[in-house]
Amino acid sequence: MNLVHTRSISGTLVAIPYPGRGHINPMMNLCKLLASRKHDLLITFVITEEWLGFIGSYTKPDNIHFASIPNVLPSELVRGADFPGFYEAVMTKMEAPFEELLDTLELPVTAIIADTELKWAICMGNRRNFPVASLCTTSAKFFSVLHSMVLTENRLFLIDTLDNGSELAEQSSGISPDIRMIFEGSTRQVIQLTLECISWVPKAKYVLFTSVYELEGHAIDTLKARFNIPIYSIGPAIPYFELHGNSSETMVPNVPSYLQWLDIHPPCSVLYVSLGSFLSVSNDQMDEIAAGLQDSGVLYLWVARGGTSRLTEKGSEMGLVVPWCDQLKVLCHSSIGGFLTHCGWNSILEAIYAGIPMLTFPILFDQAPNSKQIVDDWKIGWRLKEQQKDGRLVTRARIAELVRSFMDPENNEVKNMRKSASELKEKCRKAVAEDGSSQRNLDAFIKGISQGHDGMLID
Repeated sequence: MNLVHTRSISGTLVAIPYPGRGHINPMMNLCKLLASRKHDLLITFVITEEWLGFIGSYTKPDNIHFASIPNVLPSELVRGADFPGFYEAVMTKMEAPFEELLDTLELPVTAIIADTELKWAICMGNRRNFPVASLCTTSAKFFSVLHSMVLTENRLFLIDTLDNGSELAEQSSGISPDIRMIFEGSTRQVIQLTLECISWVPKAKYVLFTSVYELEGHAIDTLKARFNIPIYSIGPAIPYFELHGNSSETMVPNVPSYLQWLDIHPPCSVLYVSLGSFLSVSNDQMDEIAAGLQDSGVLYLWVARGGTSRLTEKGSEMGLVVPWCDQLKVLCHSSIGGFLTHCGWNSILEAIYAGIPMLTFPILFDQAPNSKQIVDDWKIGWRLKEQQKDGRLVTRARIAELVRSFMDPENNEVKNMRKSASELKEKCRKAVAEDGSSQRNLDAFIKGISQGHDGMLID
C-alpha cells in the first residue's frame, strides 16, 4: 500500500465514536485505514471504561492508542430498555470528561474525528480551535433526508406531527413516506436531538461518509452542493483489509467451527441470518423466523446474540445457530448465497463488498430507508418485512416461501439480482483499490489535517 507523503504530524488525531457497536466498529476501521496510509499519524481512540473492557484487547496498529472516559452513561447492556434516556445522556454527559481527557494528552490535538451524533464535539472543537471531522455512519442518502428536515422552515411543527403518531396528520402535513419510516416509534426527544446533531454538521471542518461514492454519488453530490466544507466518502469502513486468502480455511489451525460447517456445503447454498446487535425482534417474531427457515428446507447460518440456546432448540439439521461470527469473512465464503438482514448500514456495506443479495427485515430508524435502497434503487434484494404500523408478525409461511424462492438458483429474478450484486461488488472493490475513489479521499483528508488545509474535493 502506498503511503501518503506529507509532513510529519506533531500531535495526535483524536477519534471519539458514539458509544454503540454500529458506530465504534466503522470508526475503528477508519482509524486503521488512516494509520496504514500514514505510519507517523498518531491516533487516540476515546471510549468509555465499559467499552474499553469490551474491545481493549482487540488487535490494532501500534500508532492507535486507547484512552477512556468514566462510565457516565447507562450500561451498554441495558441501553435498549430506555433508549431516549441513553441518547440524552450521550448528548449531555460525555462532553465534560472528554474535554478533560484532551487536556491530559501528552501530545497536542491536531484534529478530532467525531461521530455525527456527538454534536457537542463540533461545538467544543470550534471553541478550542480544533479541526473536527464529522463521521457519518449511516448512508449518505439517509443523512440527506435528515438534513432536508433540518432545512424545513416548519421543523417544530413537523416534529410535533411525527411525535403525535397520527398517519392522517402526517399525510396532511406533507411528510414524505421516507421521513415517516425513519421516525416511526421514536419519541419527540429522540427526533429533536437527532435533528440538532444534523444541524451542527455543516459547522465541522470536514464530513466523512462510510459509504462509497459509486454507490451513492447522487446523494453525495447533493450534499456537496449544500455544504461549504469538504465531503469525503471513504468507505466501506469495514475490515476488508483484514481478509486473508480464500474463504475456505480448513487447513489453518483453530478455524472456527462455523467456517468448517460452511466449507462442507456447495456454493451459494447457505442463507446467512443476522438481525443486528441492538433492539432486535420480539421472541414471537424470532419463533416465526425459526419455523419459516426450517420449513423452507434451505441451509442457514444464524447469528443470534443472546438467544442461541433457545433457537438451537427450535432449529433443525438444516441450520447452525451461533452467538457470534466474523461476519465479513462469512459473507465472503463461497457457500453463502444470501443474507437475511435488519439492514444496518455496516451490514449492508459488508454484503455489497461480498456481492451477496439481501432479504430485508428492517426494525427501526435508518433501516427501512436502507431496505428501500437495497430493493428499489440497487435491485439487489427482496423485502421480507414490509413497513407496517400494526405490529403484525411476518408469518412462518411467508418466510418459508420467500426464502425458498430467494435461494433458488434457477429463479430468473434471483439470477438478475445476483448479477446486480456482483456489479456493485466490483465497484466497491475498485473504490478501495489503489487510486480508487475512497483511497484518494482518504489521502486528501490526511493531507488536509497534516498541512492545515482542506485539500481537494475528490469524487
